Amino acid sequence: MSQIACQFPDPQAVIAAYHTLNLVGGARVPTAAGLDVLNPATGALLGTAAASGPVETDAAVQAAKAAGAAWAAIPARERGKRVAAAGRALLENFELVAQVLARETGKAIRTECRGEVKTAADILEFYGGLGSELKGETIPYSPRMLTMTTREPLGVVAAIVPWNVPLVLMMLKIAPALVAGNTVVVKASEDAPFATYLAAEIVMEHLPAGVLNVINGDGPNCGAALTAHPDVAKITFTGSEEVGEIVYKAGAERIVPVSLELGGKSPMIVCADAKLEKAVPGAIAGMRFTRQGQSCTASSRIYVHESLYDAFLDAIVADLNALKIGDPLDETTDIGTIINAKQAKVVSDYVAKAEATAGAKVVRCGQMPADAALSPDLFAMPTLLLDLPEDHPCLRDEIFGPVAAIQKWSDYEDVIAKANDSRYGLAASVWTEDLSTALDATSRLNAGYVQVNQNLTIQPNVSYGGFGRSGLGKEASLEAMLAHFTRSKTIVIAMD
Repeated sequence: MSQIACQFPDPQAVIAAYHTLNLVGGARVPTAAGLDVLNPATGALLGTAAASGPVETDAAVQAAKAAGAAWAAIPARERGKRVAAAGRALLENFELVAQVLARETGKAIRTECRGEVKTAADILEFYGGLGSELKGETIPYSPRMLTMTTREPLGVVAAIVPWNVPLVLMMLKIAPALVAGNTVVVKASEDAPFATYLAAEIVMEHLPAGVLNVINGDGPNCGAALTAHPDVAKITFTGSEEVGEIVYKAGAERIVPVSLELGGKSPMIVCADAKLEKAVPGAIAGMRFTRQGQSCTASSRIYVHESLYDAFLDAIVADLNALKIGDPLDETTDIGTIINAKQAKVVSDYVAKAEATAGAKVVRCGQMPADAALSPDLFAMPTLLLDLPEDHPCLRDEIFGPVAAIQKWSDYEDVIAKANDSRYGLAASVWTEDLSTALDATSRLNAGYVQVNQNLTIQPNVSYGGFGRSGLGKEASLEAMLAHFTRSKTIVIAMD
């Protein structure tokens, strides 16, 4: 077990230990102000995180900058070994980290949080093995010239992570950045910062001081200061479409590279020959119902062939009714809570729009928890929206809650067109037993991550990223590390 975990073996002690602190230059640095973080399941105060502004943000960037030259000088394979070791350390402490994560996000410990920590650790180990792949090329330009390219780190990377899967998305940013020789400043999510701090501090035990730093604060005071900082050489952001625009503009003003993973409205096409025993659980997994639908890749537009529609609907309602909504820390709970009151209102407002639509039907599944110790405000039942017009906001906008629209289709060309009629292009899936249909659909669906007969989440070594308003760039692969966290230098040496 890591030294950090040994110091704070109790989840609540971990949260208390990070009271108004940042992790800067290898030390815990107090901030003058704090942001209250609530337990979504109970509504009670969970802890107080740091409220960083421009001064605290600058201190973190300067610490990362100061550590940069020495870290970049370490051989790439050695950097990789340290990152991989950090992954193993995180895995050894996955239960403690998962317990903290469940308390701050409201996600169920059994169905969501433990798996997230294990995937985060796997990402660190995966990238840790890629240090030897940071290589350039020789170019046959002239027999009397040695012409080659090399890969260099960019410098200080600003990594801004969201609250829905903060650990996985943090590791997708910091692991390739670190192995490539960059130093990093992470801005945690103000709604769920504590597991981010704990996981990062476990990683920091394997790194020189200042190579990885974590700050917390709101967007206007902390995020804006970080993205505008003149010493930040790269910005990588995962979050909403609206904030992504702001981040992209900040990068453009200084002409620094920006990668964005934003929203989605992912279609799932169930063909007439699909096997319901695969497609129904695939829809539940794809909609990320156990994550309360709080996922960019959620299959929130489900198109079911008319011959299977009734049977599909009956089966998915029955399976959703069997899921338990309740205390995230209860081992029998399948579904926890929405993250906060603001997001819960967004979800309820969209459902209300569907209920007010003539001819539409709203089907709520499951039972709200009866435990008196829980606050009902942020719990939400899995909800299916039926017979909506294609131009309805619930079919156009990312709701980011446990709400899926199920539409009936009969014409293949029409359903492909409907699936592609979106400003997003993150993920899609097609369910069929016919290879020709699968190949045709995957070639025509306008999404960066297309699956057949499955709806997996992000996996290390599987390139992930979207088109259109879903963002810029890819993550989770060697190519992503090279493209987003290194720069290519051409060197020409005259032989005469």
